[in-house]
This record gives sequence, structure tokens and C-alpha cells, in this order.
Amino acid sequence: MGQITLWRFFREQRQTIKPVEKVDLTGKTVIVTGGNGGLGFEAAKHFATMNPARLIITSRSEEKGNAALSKISQDTGYTKAEAWPLDLSRFASVREFADRFEREGGRLDILVENAGMVGTPSYEKTQDGYAVIFQTNAIAPSLHTLLLLPYMIKTAEEYKTKPRIVLVSSDVHYWAMNNKSRKFVSRPNMIDALSSVDYYNNVRQENHYFDSKLLNVFFMRALQARLANHPSIIVDAVNPGYCYSGFRSNFTGIRAFFDHLMERLVAMTTEEGGRQLVWAAVGGAGSEEKIKGGYVSFAKVVEPSDFSLSKEGQDLEEKYWNQQLEILKGADPRIKEIVDQYLQH
Repeated sequence: MGQITLWRFFREQRQTIKPVEKVDLTGKTVIVTGGNGGLGFEAAKHFATMNPARLIITSRSEEKGNAALSKISQDTGYTKAEAWPLDLSRFASVREFADRFEREGGRLDILVENAGMVGTPSYEKTQDGYAVIFQTNAIAPSLHTLLLLPYMIKTAEEYKTKPRIVLVSSDVHYWAMNNKSRKFVSRPNMIDALSSVDYYNNVRQENHYFDSKLLNVFFMRALQARLANHPSIIVDAVNPGYCYSGFRSNFTGIRAFFDHLMERLVAMTTEEGGRQLVWAAVGGAGSEEKIKGGYVSFAKVVEPSDFSLSKEGQDLEEKYWNQQLEILKGADPRIKEIVDQYLQH
């Protein structure tokens, strides 16, 4: 069943975590967004031990990006990592990243869309007009992925490989789209509704994050379904597990107390969480068809939420894909060309 009970959550969190999946990445290029800290940094360190030709991590801060490069070099001996700026709260920054990759990138084998946030302490929109959490966690990663997709398709064709796109989701997507959230997504323009001050004030703060992680699952499945003409491209979403992380450092009061208690009881290390991202990017050799469009949790493909599998959920996925695509076409004219050339309608 596509649901998570408290018992399942505790059982999964307390299990022995498998060693990191190791493959040879010689000659290949890996991108990890948000690779300057937390899960992204740990995943990047693991990739560094596999000898990629290029390892590109992204960071909003040049200082933090460079510090991460020094630590990767120090911890692994890998000296070819690069830090590129990327701020998902600005579509302009995503476009600039894509422009740079067009100039300097070449092949692209693994894209891990890891960067994200847990929420904002007050209602806040980006300069592009969307709630910060939904642009950062969902809309901008979709833009970033689609702008880089042509390079992955070209890589698959030239090198006869199976490039992989990983969207970092979470098991909290099982708790997404409660009755209050559904009232907003049932509106004609669901993305504007999710970005409204009404949604911010009437839906619990943690549910903003839950809903954004379900949107990652929706985008992943919708994209994979439209890549039938490019069967070498694998798209999946991954649950990194509940880990020690600075990701929730803005929690305050009773929320911070309970988070600290949960960390003490069941949290995995950030490095163990990073292993989950790596498996989603390189694991499951020989079972790639099963991984395509799959939700990966603890190194296996499992059912996503019952809601996402329901008729209502599938209809919402289609609505989200179509509405998001219009936003992305407006954000960058290349998106229309990419969709027309590479994706089935």
C-alpha cells in the first residue's frame, strides 16, 4: 500500500543502512544541486570517490561552494570538483546556469536535483511571483531539469549510456494534499493558489513542505512518461530518509523541540542519507526499467502515496504538469523547443 504508518517509519529509520553503491564514473559528468552542504554534499563526496571526469556542485553562495570543494578534496583526494552558482529562487539564475552549461558542459550523465528548503517563517514570494518554497523545491528544479535534458539525451545517444535524473523527494509526500490543501489545488490555477497568502495562512506550515515534495513525484512521473522516444533516460524520485541536517535549523519553539527529540530517537546520519541519493543515481543495475518513473526509498522502488496513485492524484499530476509547463515556457523560450523536440505530448 502507498502509505506510511508510524511503525513503518520507525522500522525503516532504525534498519541497518546498506553501504554506499559504488560504480566507475570515469569519463562521466555529475551535477548535484545544493551540493555545498547536507545530503547533497555527502552525495557529492561519494560521487567523488568514483572518479567522474567532472563533478559540479551548486551553491547559492560562492564562499560556501568553495569551502565544500576544499572539503571534498581533503576528504576524498578528488581535485576536479567545480562549484557553480545556482539560486532556485530566481529563474534568471537557472537560465544563467543553463547558459554556462551550454558553453562549458559537454556530456551529462547524472543530475541530482537536491537543492531545496523546508519553508519560510513568513509569507514570501520570489521576484518571479511564486511562493519561495514552491519555486525553490518544485518549479525551478523542473526548469533546471528540462533545460539540461537535451545534454542528457545527446549523451545517451553518443555514448550508449543510460543517464539518470534524480528528484529528491521525501516520505513526507505520503502526508501531502490534506483536505485543506486540496481546496487550493482544485482551483483553476493550482500553482497560483499554492503561492497565495490564503494558502500560507490556512494550511499548516509543515504541509507546505509535504505538498512541495509530492509535486516532485508528480513532475518525475510526468517527465518519464513523456520520454518514451528516449528510453535510455531514467528519471526517479528518492526519499533520503529522516537525517541529522541543518535543513530544519529554522525550526523554533515546540516544533524545534520535537524535531530535536526525533533526531535523538531515529535520525540517520547525513552521510547515510547521502547514500540514498547515490543509489537513486547509480544503483539497481539490470533493473533500470523498474526504476524508471519510480519512487526510491532505502535502495528499492516502492509505491508512492495512495493519493498520487488515485484518479484524483493522477488528474492533479496532469494539471500540474500542464500548468507548470506554461510557467516554464514563459521563464525560458528554450523550454518550448525542448518539449516540442524531445517529449511526447
